[in-house]
Amino acid sequence: MFEAYITNAALYPEAGVEVGTTLKFPATTQEVQAALAKIGIDGKQYTEVFFTSFDSDDVLGLYDYLYEYAGIDELNELAHTLLGVRDKGELEKYEAALVLGKHTESVKDLINLAQNLDLYRFYPDISNEEELGRLYADELHSIEIPEHIQNYFDYEAYGRDVKIRENGVFAPGGYVAADPGAFIEYYHGPEDIPKEHRVFAYPKEAEPARSILKAIREFQEAPPAPRKDKAGPSHEER
Repeated sequence: MFEAYITNAALYPEAGVEVGTTLKFPATTQEVQAALAKIGIDGKQYTEVFFTSFDSDDVLGLYDYLYEYAGIDELNELAHTLLGVRDKGELEKYEAALVLGKHTESVKDLINLAQNLDLYRFYPDISNEEELGRLYADELHSIEIPEHIQNYFDYEAYGRDVKIRENGVFAPGGYVAADPGAFIEYYHGPEDIPKEHRVFAYPKEAEPARSILKAIREFQEAPPAPRKDKAGPSHEER
């Protein structure tokens, strides 16, 4: 569902993102251990990790709401929750709900947001106030317009009024607004993560930090490789 670039917090000031690797979520314990071992996290001298960036091709804009010191188990729980959203065909609705900017302050919020999508009204492909006004008037029949004045009715103004009244927004996928129902906190914290989604574990053996830094320095100090002429045929020759 998404991936993160994970780094060794203790070595970051000296070597930056060079002491890092990509971890995809959802992840397995073995994948987490392999990633931690690669960046020298051993559970003894080096125990703290943080994330320098996130990316997702599945959930548009999700990376804007994920943070440096998020917990690996909680991120894994979010990924599994989003798999459930995807299976219900509601990822676009979730993306639109993110744009509203509510319940997006933490991974905990993001998990609960996914579990409260029934409180959100989402209309795909509605991108402006006139389209919104026509939807509500002609299809949802939220207002009765006499037939003889329909050609003169200001749908754009009506759509603008609907948007203001509902505090809705035009998201990349359509129009979204939250219903006034009570938002329920289903997920309270890491204690609610199912056992099968708990994947954090220190590796049995981690790459020594000294060898990691030495390899980085050697790479940085190495002269550029000599440029070679192409031996194979060009695109035009194929």
